[in-house]
Amino acid sequence: MPFRVIDTGADEDRAKESLRGLGAADLAMALATIKALNAPAGEGDLVLGSDQTLELGDRTTLSKPASRQEALSQLKRLSGSSHKLHSAAVVAERGEPAWSAIETVELSVRPLSDDFLNRYLEEEYEAIRWSVGGYRIEGLGVQLFDRIEGSHFALLGLPLLPLLAYLRERGVIPS
Repeated sequence: MPFRVIDTGADEDRAKESLRGLGAADLAMALATIKALNAPAGEGDLVLGSDQTLELGDRTTLSKPASRQEALSQLKRLSGSSHKLHSAAVVAERGEPAWSAIETVELSVRPLSDDFLNRYLEEEYEAIRWSVGGYRIEGLGVQLFDRIEGSHFALLGLPLLPLLAYLRERGVIPS
């Protein structure tokens, strides 16, 4: 299926500030909607916006770490506990939301030693600096966990199976 990647120019930090007070799942959906509605589109184009939020057990959220030290702090906070990743997607058509989905993945982080975390960040920081929570499951980050429950694709940041079902329903891809 042909597609283009477009930077919407949406200021995510400013959007988060205006959406303060939303729960983590609602925040992911609101950010995905903003992205889908702000992308320039031609007549008949379907525009996909997506976002992912990380919710701690106390219902607070983590953002992408601003520095290596903040990544270390986030990983220490996650150590020995569980959290949720909410992955939301919105398809817009003619400037209006046409479809949306959200999936949640529950992750349990094993207890992490300072030595392990320092080695992990030495090897992975450049790859994870743009990842909420300071990890990527695709790399060495898989070693952080002792349990993961939910969709692999949602874990990567997109509720892909529901999206594919919608695209088949619309006739965009073959069924």
